[in-house]
Amino acid sequence: MDIQELQHIYASHPNTLGLAKQLENSSVRTIFLGGLHASASPLFFSSFLNNLSHSVVFVLGDAEEAGYFYHDLVQINGDEHVLFFPSSYRRAIKYGQKDAGNEILRTEVLSRLQKGDALCVVTYPDALAEKVVSGKELSTHTLKLEVGQHISVEVIMDKLSELGFVREDYVYEPGQFALRGSIVDVFSYSSEYPYRIDFFGNEIDSIRTFEVDTQLSREQKKSISIVPELSSGSGGHFVSFFEFMPADTLLAMKDFFWVRERIDKVYNEAISPLALAADDEHKAELLTLGSRLVDGSDFMMHALNFRRLEFGHKPTGTPQATLAFQTDAQPIFHKNFALVASCFTDFMEKGYELYICTDSEKQAKRLKDIFEERGDNITFTYVNKTLHEGFTDHALKGCFFTDHQIFDRFHKYNLRSDKARSGKMAISLKELSQFEPGDYVVHIDHGVGRFAGLVRMPNGNSTQEVIKLVYSNDDVVFVSIHSLHKISKYKSKEGESPRINKLGTGAWEKLKERTKTKIKDIARDLIKLYSQRAQEKGFAYSPDSFLQHELEASFLYEDTPDQLKATIDVKGDMERERPMDRLVCGDVGFGKTEVAVRAAFKAACDNKQVAVLVPTTVLAYQHWRTFSERLKNLPCKVEYLSRARSAADTKKVLEGLKNGEINIVVGTHKLIGKGVAFKDLGLLIIDEEQKFGVSVKEKLRQLKVNIDTLTLTATPIPRTLQFSLMGARDLSVIQTPPPNRYPIQTEVHTFNEEIIREAVNFELSRNGQLFFINNRIQNLPELAALITRCVPDARVCIGHGQMPPEELEKIIMGFVNHDYDVLIATSIVENGIDIPNANTIIINAAHNFGLSDLHQMRGRVGRGNKKAFCYLLAPPLSGLTPEARRRLQAIENFTDLGSGIHIAMQDLDIRGAGNLLGAEQSGFIADLGYETYQKILGEAVHELKTNEFADLIMGDPTENGKISGDGFVEECAVESDLELLFPDEYIPTSSERMLVYRELDSLESDEELKKFRAQLTDRFGPVPPMGEELLRVVPLRRLGKQLGIEKILLKGGQMALYFVSNLESPYYDSAAFGRVMNYTAMSPYECRFRELSGKRSLLFKGIRTVEEALGVLSMMMYAS
Repeated sequence: MDIQELQHIYASHPNTLGLAKQLENSSVRTIFLGGLHASASPLFFSSFLNNLSHSVVFVLGDAEEAGYFYHDLVQINGDEHVLFFPSSYRRAIKYGQKDAGNEILRTEVLSRLQKGDALCVVTYPDALAEKVVSGKELSTHTLKLEVGQHISVEVIMDKLSELGFVREDYVYEPGQFALRGSIVDVFSYSSEYPYRIDFFGNEIDSIRTFEVDTQLSREQKKSISIVPELSSGSGGHFVSFFEFMPADTLLAMKDFFWVRERIDKVYNEAISPLALAADDEHKAELLTLGSRLVDGSDFMMHALNFRRLEFGHKPTGTPQATLAFQTDAQPIFHKNFALVASCFTDFMEKGYELYICTDSEKQAKRLKDIFEERGDNITFTYVNKTLHEGFTDHALKGCFFTDHQIFDRFHKYNLRSDKARSGKMAISLKELSQFEPGDYVVHIDHGVGRFAGLVRMPNGNSTQEVIKLVYSNDDVVFVSIHSLHKISKYKSKEGESPRINKLGTGAWEKLKERTKTKIKDIARDLIKLYSQRAQEKGFAYSPDSFLQHELEASFLYEDTPDQLKATIDVKGDMERERPMDRLVCGDVGFGKTEVAVRAAFKAACDNKQVAVLVPTTVLAYQHWRTFSERLKNLPCKVEYLSRARSAADTKKVLEGLKNGEINIVVGTHKLIGKGVAFKDLGLLIIDEEQKFGVSVKEKLRQLKVNIDTLTLTATPIPRTLQFSLMGARDLSVIQTPPPNRYPIQTEVHTFNEEIIREAVNFELSRNGQLFFINNRIQNLPELAALITRCVPDARVCIGHGQMPPEELEKIIMGFVNHDYDVLIATSIVENGIDIPNANTIIINAAHNFGLSDLHQMRGRVGRGNKKAFCYLLAPPLSGLTPEARRRLQAIENFTDLGSGIHIAMQDLDIRGAGNLLGAEQSGFIADLGYETYQKILGEAVHELKTNEFADLIMGDPTENGKISGDGFVEECAVESDLELLFPDEYIPTSSERMLVYRELDSLESDEELKKFRAQLTDRFGPVPPMGEELLRVVPLRRLGKQLGIEKILLKGGQMALYFVSNLESPYYDSAAFGRVMNYTAMSPYECRFRELSGKRSLLFKGIRTVEEALGVLSMMMYAS
């Protein structure tokens, strides 16, 4: 059922009428609603918000409580009239760090209230403590625009500059605007998306919002209000939020005095000397902060003028009217389904209706399956959206329970401001892929050179845009924009600069050949092994049992689609007869281990034993803990073997394995030693295979032949490699991050003892642990002394890569067992340690790390279900390079796991390729650059498949009599003297033009081209004629390739088509060439065949545009 129906159920609650009556009676100024627990309050309020004639402001205890309350209201009523009013600071006001996303939400509330809309605003004391700009000030600073209005672009530009907007090439943050031709983009502080205003002359033709990440439009608007940043304008007139609100607003809060106390605390803290000392950069602003805050008595004075609704535990003073509710919060079940079933049955016997609220139907189905398999007769109604906390209402005889509480999961709320934060990240990632003059690039035919920019060259009667590359001895190569796909940015491990190639020496060709031969050897082995396994017979497991369902349903988080697919694939492989050999790769914390747990349990259900092989003692212990925890109440025994166990324990485990008492064993390479005998081994799970030595791998290879094998790896395997390895390895890739993880709160600070003390104390107060990362070994002891001085009772340990391995292992093991509170380390943390209890990481000198390193290290915390923190300590932002500053801000704003960062993970991709294809490959990657290496890899595997393994993998290129010249030419090159480019006035910046050209060059299908044209029109306006001609080169090249044409030359009003250069090629007997011949017989153009120095070509006269050339090739395609 739809969640709105719950609202209808609540609308019939006796108290709904009661409240409406009290509100009509204007003499009743205070009303108390007693007994509302969990999400009963938002659900009850939602039913009377529908017919609001005046605004309501809900004040909750803190940001999180307000966030969840807002989430519940939005789930039921939508976000049209329900708005969130946060504090404009990222954390406590005393630190003075503004957050653009929050400011948008604040300004939106103010400008909507000013319009006179009846709104429902959800807020909390810290937000109310800040004053807001007065109504008068707001209206003088608002620029209103509507479609059809007559106003010139120049006037708008002046007005925006006057309001304090900054001009940029692209708009990615509030307070910016950009101009391209007749299009103005502007990011107002009162809207979650920026606006794109399209002019026709001096008239506004259309207004639409657009996405920051893609820069593409979303929806049309009739009129808009553009509001600048108002909070920091000095000299403006600031008032309390209560003075801004209409007089008939209803104030709803849980505890009046708590709100007053909290506001007082914020006020007193903000002007503390400690805060002023800590932050030199914002000193001037912090000194005036006091005048922009409200204190407790101020709040009381204004709040008492409004009608009040209280819904806490007890009223403040004596309310004039009281309405009593009978609700209870949902009981805590801790995933104990016997308890769930007995509780549900009790309620059903008393005649209560059961409603289960969940965002995914799959969860409701899982719950149903569990009840059915247990044999419980329980019926419940599935509700399509979830609330934050379930409850029982005795008056309505209904239980409104949530699935995340039954399954013990974390539930996350989203605010609309998250969009505003993603802009910085999008722009940082874009910069990574941009070509800047001086960058190293690789040309597939000439090798590594330097990029020297886009230049215009005269060519006959027209000019063309080409790319200039500089090689050693200052030799220059000009590359046409049609062969951009031959150029890629040189990417290798960070910090290493490549050797620039010399033109004409043949060294580059030799290097490519050498690499290709090596890759072929590796790929050949992989393909052989794969086809050999395909013929083997193994054990086919039986389908899932109800225990399997119960295990999967009790998983703390929601399965991501990738994770689900990986689980289904693995289980499918196990149920087949041929032995499984699957590789599951996914980023840290993306749920690979869960897939392994499910597979292991499936094997155990069929009385087969499972061996889990891991590279280090610490990981063995951790995996053992994970497996034991997940399989706690299930009939399955888990043990572990490593050098950390005593001889007696080891002996016991070995006996258990031999007689079959132990189902699952986790261990280091000891597991495949001589002394270990299994009763009936059915599944081998290998974690991070690339970290084992050669001898271990050899033993594994012998074991693998007829045992199911599942390999897990955290280094991502690049998409391109996945495709080229089809038919050589079964791959499952988990790329989507888990949806309901706590976001990691990330903050950038200057090095400051106060921050460190606060972070350590907070973590110790909740019995947690923290990492302190510092990349210089020399000053680790100093930092340890500093922490001991700040927090004397913290137990500190130091770990770094130059320690003897046993000692380091001992320290990390101690940290895992919580013998220490703080681990001070170099960046070794990123090597796979998983400590759920460590939820704070402090990274010193963060500006020296790359984006991917920061992301990897941050991924170490926030793995449990506690809120995690990451502090990046760096010099004041004003002193950093723009790149470092933007990098820190990007990581600070991107708090979710895996959020679009894989683009920045090039170095990891490089590692992934090395791991998959053997370590010596990383040397080649360094010489060739990563993308070129990928291209060569693709070619090598393609050649193997078409030549040596053709019978195994693919048929004949002309099978089914289908025409295809595809197999005969790798690609079709286009050369011309026509003016094919995007003019400067269409796409102003050359780096953006370069990106657009590259994207255009990588397009293949008509569908992609159509989409690309729409995007161009959306961002830059209608495509000019020379741009249209450039777009037509894409289908021209594709048709050329299908017809077996190596090169198309358009010069001097003629077109020459060059065919496959090998005159003995079977191409000349193929259907493709037959079509060319048929067309020449009936062509309206004058055309003739030529053969010059062993090259066959066909010459057409009178072809002056790409459009005409495209027409000829299209006709040729269908000539029969």
